[in-house]
Order: sequence, then C-alpha cells, then structure tokens
Amino acid sequence: MHHIHKFIMIMIGSLIFSIGLNAFTIANSLAEGGFTGIAILLHYLFQLPTGWMILLLNIPLFFIAYRIFGKHFIYYTLLGTVSVSVFIELTKTIQVPTDDLLLASLYAGVTTGIGLGIIFRYGGTTAGADIIARLMHKYFGTSLGKSIFVMDILVIAISGLFLGHRIAMYSLVGLFITSRVIDFVQEGAYSAKALYIISEFPHKIIPVISNDMGRGCTILNGKGAYTGNQKEVLLCVVNRSEIVRIKNIIQQIDNRAFVIVYDVREVLGEGFSIH
Repeated sequence: MHHIHKFIMIMIGSLIFSIGLNAFTIANSLAEGGFTGIAILLHYLFQLPTGWMILLLNIPLFFIAYRIFGKHFIYYTLLGTVSVSVFIELTKTIQVPTDDLLLASLYAGVTTGIGLGIIFRYGGTTAGADIIARLMHKYFGTSLGKSIFVMDILVIAISGLFLGHRIAMYSLVGLFITSRVIDFVQEGAYSAKALYIISEFPHKIIPVISNDMGRGCTILNGKGAYTGNQKEVLLCVVNRSEIVRIKNIIQQIDNRAFVIVYDVREVLGEGFSIH
C-alpha cells in the first residue's frame, strides 16, 4: 500500500506540473529551466512535441540515476518522467494565454512548483536537472529548490537568446517562485514554533503546558555564562496558532522568564504530522 500511495502521489504531482506547464508557461511563450526548458525551446523553434522530447532527452540520465541511486529510485524516476511526458501531451490543449506576463509567470511558478514538490516529496523526479539537484542534496545538503534554480538559469539564459530578454526576465520570476514552492512542499506545510524557556520556575510551567495545552516539554541542562549558575532550559514545540497562548501562560507564571521563539519548518511525531 505504501508504494501504491507513492505512485499515486507522483502521478498527481506530474499531472499538476504538466497542466501548469501547458496552461501558463507554453501558452504564454515563456521559457523553463532544465531539460524541460530545452524541450520547450525545441517546441517553439521546430514545433517538436514537448512531452516526447523531454522523455528522449532524459534517457541517458536514467542510467546515471540507476548507478547512483539504485533500482528503487529509477522506478520512481521513470514513473515521474514518463508521467510528465504523457500528461504534457494529454493536457496540451489546456491553455490560459494572457497579456500580463507577470501574472502568467507567477501562476506558472506556483503550479509547476506544487507539482514538482509533490513528485520530490514522494521519492520521484523528472530527471534532468532534478537528478543533479538530488546529487547535490545527497552529498552537500543543498536545497533541492535552490540547486535547480541555479542550474536552470543557464537554460533560461540560452532561451533568452532566441526568445528575447523580456521573456527570459519573466521566466526567471516564475523559476524563482517554483523553487520556493518546491521547498515549501518538500519541507512540509505543518510549520510550527519552537520555544526555549529559561525561567526560575520551570516545574510550574511544565504541568500547565502539559495539562492546559496537551504539549510536552524537554528539559535541557544549561549554565549561565556570566553567573555560572546551573539552569534548566525548557524546549517546547507548538503549532503557530498556539504561540500566543503559551506565551501568556509563561508570562502569568514568570514575567521575568527569558523566552526564545523561532520557526520550525517541519515537525514529525505525536501531535504533529507523521509520515
């Protein structure tokens, strides 16, 4: 069932990506990055079918993906790439042309970003620059979205030589939006807040947070750099909607408590998203 779920989600991501590509990118003659961008440029110049060109250009990378990531990865890579190629051809009549290229680039960035983010999140890829980005993520820990954005600039620049600098500039806007949406989908929509709480009354704060909010705390051992005094530091993670409530609780118990609040991009475990 787990593999079936992943296959279905990769297919859904491929469909969303393909619709965004046809409806907003190709319909408004915008450029795209990666091998997809090369295929689109060939479509503009020679009327070659975009979907089948993507598949043809990516065939050599299938072998690279197989050697580096193994057979399980290549299954999802093939699924993602073939699905995108097929869906692009099936949805090529879905076109939303507009005179506002900025609006077109924004919608293109959001839709293709959601599609690619879903594909990546469930272990798939559309090959091309995606495989290179995964290699960089695997060995250097770089963001998938940012890696793809940097590499795709080269393809956008080449496309600009044929399509003009105005198209290239709007396409870069869409590409940036795509990279940010990919990261958002990859890292999770269940963003939260984490708090470090340094108080003279940690054991009064813990039961109130636990009983009133149903949230747990972790006690960390700390030491004041200036005083040298030992301190118990509380670490607590809550949903964004709970941040005001927990700060009020702390304030009522200890109005001199030192609290550090920062964003958490994804939380896995009890009380939060579990994948």
